[in-house]
Amino acid sequence: MVIMANMNSIGEYIRQQREQAKISLRQLADQAGVSNPYLSQIERGLRKPSAEILQQIAKGLRISAEALYVQAGILEDRPGDSGVRSALLTDPQLTERQKQVLIEIYESFRRESRNSHSAEVVAVVRDTPAPERPQAAGEDT
Repeated sequence: MVIMANMNSIGEYIRQQREQAKISLRQLADQAGVSNPYLSQIERGLRKPSAEILQQIAKGLRISAEALYVQAGILEDRPGDSGVRSALLTDPQLTERQKQVLIEIYESFRRESRNSHSAEVVAVVRDTPAPERPQAAGEDT
């Protein structure tokens, strides 16, 4: 039953993206290299597309294959992501360009935060006095 929910979810998502892009079912089927009935069955949740078919559909929709993989449950959201990428990628109200820009901004903030944290760790390590080493027998001071 969970698989069917994913199938419906991915089909609904593909339909939303297709309608948002103002592409007919036939046009997307042609661009993705799949048959019109097969694409229709995917959109209605009757067929489960493979990762390869999802990649072709993504190319036809001009969206990232990752968005379809996450939506289909093939790919887990990136760890430490808190679902932000997935939420952006699956929001039907945003255009693909808006999604990509928001993801780029989000990723730049995450990189900046990681770099800032790394710089703080380096500063702490650099400014921490070295622990005193016990003197070995016969060693001069």
